[in-house]
Amino acid sequence: MKLLAAEQKIARTDAAARQIMSAETTARERKTARLRQLRLEKEEAERDAAAKSPAPARRTRKQAAKGNSEARQ
Repeated sequence: MKLLAAEQKIARTDAAARQIMSAETTARERKTARLRQLRLEKEEAERDAAAKSPAPARRTRKQAAKGNSEARQ
């Protein structure tokens, strides 16, 4: 069965639209994977840095009070 001119145009438009949507989907998925990988690498680097650096020493209340009274004078 031969398609009419209008049906051929519809078929071409449909094929073009599907191709564009497929390309956009592929590009979006590729970008998402790339960004996810970068985020995971960044989080891992932050965890490594946090594990390597010691936690800052906490000041006791006496030290904090002493520092505040010296600042007032």
